[in-house]
Amino acid sequence: MVSSPQDLRPIVVSGPSGVGKGTLIQKLFDTHPATFGFTVSHTTRKPRPGEVEGVAYFFVSPSEFSSLCSQGALVEHAYFSGNYYGTSKQTIDDQARKGLVVVLDIEMQGVKQMKANPSIEARYVFIKPPSFEALEARLRARGTENEEDLRKRLTQAQFELDYAESQGSFDKIIVNDSIETAYEELEMFVFGRA
Repeated sequence: MVSSPQDLRPIVVSGPSGVGKGTLIQKLFDTHPATFGFTVSHTTRKPRPGEVEGVAYFFVSPSEFSSLCSQGALVEHAYFSGNYYGTSKQTIDDQARKGLVVVLDIEMQGVKQMKANPSIEARYVFIKPPSFEALEARLRARGTENEEDLRKRLTQAQFELDYAESQGSFDKIIVNDSIETAYEELEMFVFGRA
């Protein structure tokens, strides 16, 4: 097993809510400790109980967030559920300086922003459900959203799936029909064996 990826560019993982991105990323971190680093995002939302500044998020005011945007300090940002979220170039650089390969879990809007930024070189992976119906079943099984929120997530998922199918949007598309098989594909891509 290769201990470190040959390609050290950041890895951007995207895909619809409920597709298993977090599980796959966590498995990558658990299997290869001291190889990968997560970026800590900035957000305008208030900390939840137990969340630590600089670990969960960098909690900033709306004016501070706006200032980061106007300074060009964020490589991607989005507005979601009444709050802003974004990834700073600094947090990517901090992880890279530690010798870690940066892994970012971001949504489609952020992917498009990063791809439009010529100063960011990254590898892009899309995690796809085996079918739209399977994704809907997974989201319903979680039981974390009401029907209206579920519909919004499914509508967004369709936009993301359509974007993923457009030419050149992602370097690798992985269908998550089985966590083990999807993880093997992700690992092979990350370590340059796919």
